Amino acid sequence: MTILVCDDDKEIVEAIEIYLMQEGYNVEKAYDGQEALKIVKDKKIDLMIIDVMMPKLDGIRATLQIRKESKIPIIILSAKTEDADKILGLNVGADDYVTKPFNLLELVARVKSQLRRYTTLSSYGDEEGNVYEAGGLLINDDLKKVIVDGEEVKLTPIEYNILLLLLKNKGKVYSINQIYENIWNEEAIGADNTVAVHIRHIREKIEINPKEPCYLKVVWGVGYKIEENL
Repeated sequence: MTILVCDDDKEIVEAIEIYLMQEGYNVEKAYDGQEALKIVKDKKIDLMIIDVMMPKLDGIRATLQIRKESKIPIIILSAKTEDADKILGLNVGADDYVTKPFNLLELVARVKSQLRRYTTLSSYGDEEGNVYEAGGLLINDDLKKVIVDGEEVKLTPIEYNILLLLLKNKGKVYSINQIYENIWNEEAIGADNTVAVHIRHIREKIEINPKEPCYLKVVWGVGYKIEENL
């Protein structure tokens, strides 16, 4: 796979290149946004790492332009720490955001995670209405497959339906009674233990990486949800 690294600081580009090449990736280098656009147009790029503050064309505008033509994963680098800059980068189409100074091993881990997600989406389709995604969690409802960080996870039919309900409506909190009534199609009387057991089993199966944010969140005293932005 080929990674495009774009930063006007050549030392940073070279350092990232060394670590990526050690992991077996090919590396293309650019030092401003215009150069990055040309490389993405002319060559097959699987992921791009791009700095925000650069001459000629900054990383935000370059990302905006690339998103018009390509779905490749994009990781934005920036020395800025304000939430507004992070939100802007994600809003224009970046997949992840790393603040300088950063740990190069962590950056490589982010690269691997984004490539797994992108490969999974490509393999299982991305037709609207059939595939639902939050972070590294993906359900293809046509194929009845659950994918977590690129690996298929086996759920029981009830577990699958609960997870699908929450993922299709990510960000919305469902109470135990609402989950029961949606899945079992009957009035929720004494449903607490039944739903709680299934939720626990789902979490045991999908929360496979303790370093990653959990997908299925408990909203204490209210119910359960899957975060809208992971």
